[in-house]
Amino acid sequence: MSYQPNLFSSKTPHGPAGPAPPPVASEEHRTPAWLRRIDLFLRVVVRLYLGLLIVALPWTHLWTENHLFHLVPQVAALASNGAVRGVVSGLGLLNIWIAISDAIHYREP
Repeated sequence: MSYQPNLFSSKTPHGPAGPAPPPVASEEHRTPAWLRRIDLFLRVVVRLYLGLLIVALPWTHLWTENHLFHLVPQVAALASNGAVRGVVSGLGLLNIWIAISDAIHYREP
């Protein structure tokens, strides 16, 4: 049989194995205030616009005369149901509420 040396020592070293890691900088990398404000503005405007669109769309002719709904008659029957239209409009109102809540509760860190 051939002799193979032990590559791993069974003795554990006392003390640090290598140099100590450098201390973490206490200063955080922060985004500028103007960038946070633009981000908030864009999020609020997009949510308001989509919310208003989703609230109004189920009650227009675009919803009832949609060609995608006519491809599958079961989906057209479901989409023309008043409860489904109400749920979609409710999701639009929820989107508007989230947008207004974000705008009201924004605080500068």
